[in-house]
Amino acid sequence: MNSEIKTFEDLEAYKAARKFRVFIVRHIVPHLLNANEFDLLNQLKRSSRSVTANIAEGYGRFHFLDAAKFCSNARGSLCETLDHLNTSIDELLIPEELYQQARTDYNSTIKLLNGYITYLYKSA
Repeated sequence: MNSEIKTFEDLEAYKAARKFRVFIVRHIVPHLLNANEFDLLNQLKRSSRSVTANIAEGYGRFHFLDAAKFCSNARGSLCETLDHLNTSIDELLIPEELYQQARTDYNSTIKLLNGYITYLYKSA
């Protein structure tokens, strides 16, 4: 019998969002630092951090509708992060290949997050 306690870290949506956040910080942020784009850098870090934070907070509410609401907030932050990435590529601040990888990670994350939100609403 497995005695480990399940946490938000076990959620596939959280795992994808965390991977996305780490990619942003390790690969996108250095380009913005080099370009002295500190406002965009700050917004990008905050919005990507908000995705995982909202998933975690919703999970801790122990109620399906509360969790769904926080996951909806996470989805909003995920979309905000995509907009900041769009700004970064539009203003030629990041290379195309990094943007495409970020888009791939975004697509995976939003699909898993939407699936989790659907599950939460059906469980309520």
